[in-house]
Amino acid sequence: MPLTFETGPVRVRVPATSANLGPGFDALGLALGLHDDVAAEVSAEPGVRVTVTGEGAGELPADDRHLVARAMRATFDVLGGRPTGLALECVNRIPQARGLGSSSAAIVAGVLLARALVVDGLQRLDDAAALRLAAEIEGHPDNVAPCLLGGFTVAWTEPAGARAVSLAVADGVRPTVFVPDERGLTAVARAALPAAVPHADAALTAGRAALLVHALTGAPELLLPATVDRLHQDYRAEGMPGTAALVTALRAAGVAAVVSGAGPTVLALTEPPEGFAPGMGWRSWRLPVEVHGATVVRGRLGHAERDPVAAGRKS
Repeated sequence: MPLTFETGPVRVRVPATSANLGPGFDALGLALGLHDDVAAEVSAEPGVRVTVTGEGAGELPADDRHLVARAMRATFDVLGGRPTGLALECVNRIPQARGLGSSSAAIVAGVLLARALVVDGLQRLDDAAALRLAAEIEGHPDNVAPCLLGGFTVAWTEPAGARAVSLAVADGVRPTVFVPDERGLTAVARAALPAAVPHADAALTAGRAALLVHALTGAPELLLPATVDRLHQDYRAEGMPGTAALVTALRAAGVAAVVSGAGPTVLALTEPPEGFAPGMGWRSWRLPVEVHGATVVRGRLGHAERDPVAAGRKS
């Protein structure tokens, strides 16, 4: 059946995410209370027009090369057809290329916006299919899953595509992110990983990943031992010496600290000691766990959504 497009705008709020969480390489993720807001509307004018405020303004493409637009095109193709034109407005608060899921947030935003702009989009592409599509575009599901579902997620890939479950997080989990001025690239971080690891390291990490699920959902006092990793962080340390040093310093102080995603941001799952300072070139924000995941509503962005400063985050 041909597509019928909504005549008015829709908007989506998508959260930052932290993946891996130490031993949960490519599987575990956590949604954080730092959001991008994106609005989209079908336009009679051909092509794609994108405006960006906040993080990435003046750097990100303003046309169909923008990642939100690319994800929307991929979704429209799955749904059965593309509109003549699109107008997008992005208010970004998630730092770019820092290991906080900015690309996954853009992909999830694009998938959900395209679906919402089709009158029967949800019937054509349900939530499980949206996750599979977002993971296919991203390449792995560990960031798109918490962005879509919220909370703490365990994601995996089957022959039919990505699947995930979302679990409630224990009250004692208190995330703080330490965000450096420097950027990182996931492709570079993955290139640092060896093709194989010692069996003992794999076994230890599997055990700690299982313990981490228990610690995050019911026993936060076990987060420090539960976040020990031997699969990826040590191999990436040489390329991110400042990140590695900060993780080491926090863990020596008893804080369950890990590299966020591929870095270079550091995620602390328990509160740092009073007065702890990461040093020059770092920003620190206390962020709540985002339990709702991505949310879509009708209408344009309002004054609050257009504010590029992340409300409520503490430095």
